[in-house]
Amino acid sequence: MTGSKPESQDHEERLLIDGRLTAAKSGATFNNINPATEEVMGVVADASAEDMDRAIAAARKAFDKTDWATNHAFRKKCLEQLHTAINEEKELLRAELVAEVGAPITLTYGPQLDWPLSDGLLWPAQQIETYPWNRRISDQTLGGGKPTCRWVWKEPIGVIAAVIPWNFPFEITINKIGPALATGNTMIIKAATQTPWNATRIGRLIAEKTEIPPGVVNVVTTQDHKVSNMLFTDSRVDMVSFTGSTATGRLLLEAAAPTFKRTLLELGGKSANILLDDCMFEKILPMSAAVSCMHAGQGCALPTRLLLPRSRYETGVAILNDAWKYVSCGDPNDINTIAGPLVTAMQRDRVLDFIEKGKAEGARLLKGGGRPKHLSRGWYVEPTLFVDVDNMSTIAQEEIFGPVLSVIPFDDDDDAIRIANQNKYGLSGMVWSASTERALNVARKIRTGSFMINGGNFYGAEAPYGGYRQSGNGRQCGIEGFEQHLETKVVGSEFPLTGL
Repeated sequence: MTGSKPESQDHEERLLIDGRLTAAKSGATFNNINPATEEVMGVVADASAEDMDRAIAAARKAFDKTDWATNHAFRKKCLEQLHTAINEEKELLRAELVAEVGAPITLTYGPQLDWPLSDGLLWPAQQIETYPWNRRISDQTLGGGKPTCRWVWKEPIGVIAAVIPWNFPFEITINKIGPALATGNTMIIKAATQTPWNATRIGRLIAEKTEIPPGVVNVVTTQDHKVSNMLFTDSRVDMVSFTGSTATGRLLLEAAAPTFKRTLLELGGKSANILLDDCMFEKILPMSAAVSCMHAGQGCALPTRLLLPRSRYETGVAILNDAWKYVSCGDPNDINTIAGPLVTAMQRDRVLDFIEKGKAEGARLLKGGGRPKHLSRGWYVEPTLFVDVDNMSTIAQEEIFGPVLSVIPFDDDDDAIRIANQNKYGLSGMVWSASTERALNVARKIRTGSFMINGGNFYGAEAPYGGYRQSGNGRQCGIEGFEQHLETKVVGSEFPLTGL
């Protein structure tokens, strides 16, 4: 297998700080490695504490000293310019995502690229014109004095640090940029170390193709966790928008607590896919097998627990066993590939360790479980199917983030709901049924931030996304996500306020 190389990528990608594309002050770089081939594609600037300090200072200055926070029409224009600029390089970006993320190319026509690009910037831009930034509430008279005119104002928070994961980096970056800038904030984007180029491309387009003022958006790449942690502890940063693991989210909360930063956390998941006994197993189970291993299982909302009714359990397992041969693993440039590589060798080994725990704890390994024999290079794990899984076992409780599906039996609808909720996470899930009433009953009782009924897709820039419990707090996208980036001020005045 040979992975294709994106056009013009044997070079050094630079930081964006205060409107300038720049190398790290020290000149340090780190490699960007193709996970399908293990080849070094190029390098990216490795920022130091001094570089991060400059980025934070630039964002703070741009918020405090320019009219970015109040110039609504200009913000809308800039977001539209960025949307156009990215579209002009969309095919280069597509190849880049396949190469550095290891994402199967089919996913770039959906959530990896095309879906977020379609409305991730334009929907928030449209809200600038229609959102009620100021609203009048009833006049108040106290102690026989003059009536007081009262207003509620919505204002940007200030400087937002956006910390990006490696699994869907462009999608998450766009869905953080859109509402943060539309609401008048400035930003520091900390790109994922494993997949930095999509963020540095956006940084270059901002500098070269838009009128976004210097310092409004800064893009920083670094291998140093201490440099990244500056975003959590620096008092000049007002909010952290983080997508990543629950363990890292917990550390972020601890670091941010002394400065009382607002935090938006989209964390881990262990979603349940529930097939009720009246649905079409022959049609649904092959799709369920493919979805669970999509992008090598590297998706926080992927349904990696499959719940089957005991009354049809053996039939369901037999269908899965037969369908598993179609869950293809290989070159992400191949249009037929479902599971590409894991993002790093460390992540591959972590997934293999989970598989060993599954076997040790008594789950029955039906398919996969090792490294693919037909792939001599790349950080791959075979699509792996466990059946007869105890819901309290490690592989059913922990987020593996690999191509591993755990099949769990249930007795009736209430038992399925109990099992689905018997987990520390609460990000997503799905149910399949021929009965609208039964499906809705399950959907209402599952404690997750998003849910799919019979394959219905909830995704989109106007759809608020986030989780319950240890899957995070706050919402990204939608009006709820838009308002996540705003402060509320109530104003009373003895004279009417005009021109708002």
